[in-house]
Amino acid sequence: MSDFATDAFKSIVTLKRALCRASAFLFLFISAVCTVVPSGAAAQDYTFSSFSIDGNLRVDSATIMTYMGIAQGQTLSAGELNAAYQNLVGSGLFESVEINPRGNTLGVKVVEYPTINEISIEGNKRIKDDALFTVVRSQPRLVFNPTVAEQDAASLVEAYEIGGRLAATVTPRIIRRSENRVDLVFEVTEGQTVDIERLTFVGNRAYSDTRLRRLLGTKQAGIFRTFVKSDTFVADRIEYDKQVLTEFYTARGFVDFEAVSVTSELSRERDGIFVTFRIKEGQQFSFGNLTVSSEFANIDPATYQRLIKIKSGKDFSPARIEAAIIRMENKALKDGHDFVRVDPQIVRNDRTRTLDVEFALVRGPRIFIERIDIEGNTTTLDRVVRQQFRAVEGDPFNPREIAQSAERVRALGYFEDAEVNTREGSTSDNVIVDVDVVETTTGSLNLGVAYSTNDGPGLNLGYTQTNLLGRGQTFSFNISTVSDENSVNVAFSEPYLYGRDLRFDIDLGRITTSNTTQQYDTTRDTISPSIDFPVSERGRLGLRYRFLDTSLYNSSEDNSRLVNADVGERSDNVLGYFYTFDSRRSKIDEDYSYVLRFGQNFGYIDDDPFMRATLLAGAETNALDGLITLRAIVEAGSYTVYNGGKSRITDRYSQTTGKMRGFENFGTGPRDLNAVNQDSLGGNLFSVLRLEADFPIGLPEEYGITAGLFFDVGSIWGLDDTAGGPTDAACPVVDCTVDDAFHLRSVVGLAVYWNTPLGPLRFNFTKAIKKEAYDVEQPFELTVTSKF
Repeated sequence: MSDFATDAFKSIVTLKRALCRASAFLFLFISAVCTVVPSGAAAQDYTFSSFSIDGNLRVDSATIMTYMGIAQGQTLSAGELNAAYQNLVGSGLFESVEINPRGNTLGVKVVEYPTINEISIEGNKRIKDDALFTVVRSQPRLVFNPTVAEQDAASLVEAYEIGGRLAATVTPRIIRRSENRVDLVFEVTEGQTVDIERLTFVGNRAYSDTRLRRLLGTKQAGIFRTFVKSDTFVADRIEYDKQVLTEFYTARGFVDFEAVSVTSELSRERDGIFVTFRIKEGQQFSFGNLTVSSEFANIDPATYQRLIKIKSGKDFSPARIEAAIIRMENKALKDGHDFVRVDPQIVRNDRTRTLDVEFALVRGPRIFIERIDIEGNTTTLDRVVRQQFRAVEGDPFNPREIAQSAERVRALGYFEDAEVNTREGSTSDNVIVDVDVVETTTGSLNLGVAYSTNDGPGLNLGYTQTNLLGRGQTFSFNISTVSDENSVNVAFSEPYLYGRDLRFDIDLGRITTSNTTQQYDTTRDTISPSIDFPVSERGRLGLRYRFLDTSLYNSSEDNSRLVNADVGERSDNVLGYFYTFDSRRSKIDEDYSYVLRFGQNFGYIDDDPFMRATLLAGAETNALDGLITLRAIVEAGSYTVYNGGKSRITDRYSQTTGKMRGFENFGTGPRDLNAVNQDSLGGNLFSVLRLEADFPIGLPEEYGITAGLFFDVGSIWGLDDTAGGPTDAACPVVDCTVDDAFHLRSVVGLAVYWNTPLGPLRFNFTKAIKKEAYDVEQPFELTVTSKF
């Protein structure tokens, strides 16, 4: 081996020995450290035998110790001590907290949050303090919490955003007072209302933007943007409008409709917003084949087929299917078939764009109602809600009947919200129906101003309570005065007498008229109790009694002898019945609605019996996909006195705008042209037909202006005594005979409806097509009613 190799080998051996010594030394050092320094040195343990608490004035020391969760002599780690500190900070009672371990003593120093002396809101003009304070959680005499104050400020901002003031800001500030008290002030900067400048749609082909805007609660800003609140941007209203669009399209056969998105963009001036609805209409489907099948041997499907009442080829509508199901299930219940369910099975035909529907009568689960629980009704009695349920505990459970009952509960108007849900009962074949309601205000005090071209200006004052003492009863008191008429009316109604579907009403009223046209005055006092009850799903029969005291006085000597012969006071006791049939009492027929009312009253004039009969029949439907409303009303009446008796002018029918438009009050009917005042006498018979069509006129929906065309035709005729003329009988009776024959009158007219911030206005422009020479026309009529 060379010297170089020998030296290199020796160097390697020496290096190896050095590394081994170093490794051994490092191992011994680490072992020594591990032996000297115990594990977990960073988590030092603490034990305190005493506590020193400073700075607390309102919160006692025991409460502080409770929040910290530390006991005397307890061994704590550093983490547990930190957790005790965090608990004290999170209590929300202190502005600052310090803890200082000093041997066996733990020092705690706190600075308490101040107590709120008073709370005020400054800078608000559009929303009053009372309305804003309802969303503020901070309260006087409670501890001030900055987190809660910030949340209150956010709630106040949200209240302004609901009103369309998206730029509103609220800053909470405190003013220090003595004795550790503060005044909490919310400084409000309201900003400007952000109106919706433009409301557009993308993706609509079947319906125009104008048609779709009519559906939405959100409106474009119009000329009344200062008063109209629906033209301000509210996010919650936009979401509701998306649902409205979905229901509108699906009800017309667009089963694939989708409201894809809604975008909103602020204008450059940041005082307006542009809202765009992006929708996907899809294809429109219609009804195909409509059949009924049954899995019950004792149920014939043919008897249920006629209950469908849907024509093939008509636009598909889930509402029509639901109506057919209700009719079928109701019939099954009436026929004594419990637990029968109608399952609609739909087959889609994309090629023909039709939907075949098979209504399958199937056996539903045997489930019974165990009980009905009602919560949230602090004022309304339980029985008022239960009366809206046709099913009671122990009856078979029908989901659709429960859903209809829920709708009836909401329709009462007593509740801001009403939720009806079901859950499993004590056994699997029982359910519990939970009714959760949130009550709302049911009383209203109205002060109104009214005007019409017939009666002139007038005042209305009224109070109405629709849920008296939480019993579901209605009480109202109204006073009305116009230039020629004053009236007072008190009414009470009990819709469920003795807990049954038996309605009791009583009306008390006085009407005083000062008839400057006819030159006589009248006073009429009435007391009229009545009861009515159902005789079918949409028909009701009623019985009534009426005490009527009528006086005619201050009659001019120039009046007709037929008027002056009725001067004086007379009291009548009248018994009668009435029948009403109203399709609107159920939602089964959604294409049209119709009403029928008929009644007869019987009484005595002196010793002569009389009978009064009235009839009203009306129907309403929509055309052109709801753009036009068509309406037809037939009204007629007769008043007959037997045994040769004679009717009085206060009993007979006279012309009013409610019967036939285009003529003044007392402007048509039998008239005594032989008397100085040429008095209108009214008639024992009347009939009128009113045809109407209401439609939009192309103006933006937010203007609230629509129009209508109408045609009225009818007459008032018939007297028991036609010997008119002056009271002193200066002319022969044969020459003073009043013409009481049937003379037909007809009128065409244009109506303009305008929903203004002051109230709904109606302008009637009429032209008489057929009339008598002595009739008094009224070519223009304006009515307005405003409540504030």
